[in-house]
Amino acid sequence: MLIKVLICFLAGMGAGLGTGFAGMSAAAVISPMLITFLDVPAYEAVGIALSSDVLASAISAYTYGKNKNLDIKNGLVMMAAVLVFTMLGSYVAKLVPNRTMGNFSVFMTLLLGIKFIVKPIMTTKERMAAVDAGKRVIQSVICGAAIGFICGFVGAGGGMMMLLILTSVLGYELKTAVGTSVFIMSFTALTGALSHFIIGDLPDLLLLALCVAFTLLWAQIAARFANKASPIVLNRTVGVVLTVLGAAILAVNYLV
Repeated sequence: MLIKVLICFLAGMGAGLGTGFAGMSAAAVISPMLITFLDVPAYEAVGIALSSDVLASAISAYTYGKNKNLDIKNGLVMMAAVLVFTMLGSYVAKLVPNRTMGNFSVFMTLLLGIKFIVKPIMTTKERMAAVDAGKRVIQSVICGAAIGFICGFVGAGGGMMMLLILTSVLGYELKTAVGTSVFIMSFTALTGALSHFIIGDLPDLLLLALCVAFTLLWAQIAARFANKASPIVLNRTVGVVLTVLGAAILAVNYLV
């Protein structure tokens, strides 16, 4: 029992910090931890991780929205494209015998963390507002389609890809990018969690409750800190969190 609580606490802390600071999917942290240390079946572990993502992303999105760091209009457009093309990507993935990009999201987490440390995102809301609204909608559809297809095909990486696209392609300032990312992730995680529980059996309820509670706690702490931090401090913090999480997940996957 003590081991279960400890593993869930560490997994929830990593997932919550990643979600609250960077809009990262909890599945990237919780799944490998549960599979490696508690021998939880992979399908069940992903279902628990997605369930943990729902509330953590929702409370983070609420915190970012309360601080006016959330673009709901374009977030809804991107979310629709992500959901549709995730299903398409999943269908295409069934036709391909080998998935050569299984660790795609882990490497992206590590590299994106290094990027935020070396080259911070210093875009302002004024520069964001200067972009034509029609152009922004078209960009959101195209980028959402690309993210959704890759997520459906690879099986992971949505949160990190959204953060990368929102900051590097759509020109969002970091807080609004994270806020919009967790807003979208709360709905995609809910869809994924319901699908897992409908198709498979209910997971270990103790593990589910512990992971949901710890992820929610740390996501709330991270989101509150992020919304009060200056852009440069937030960039450095996000960079360190992502780099550490990426390295830790790689260690769990290859060394344990």
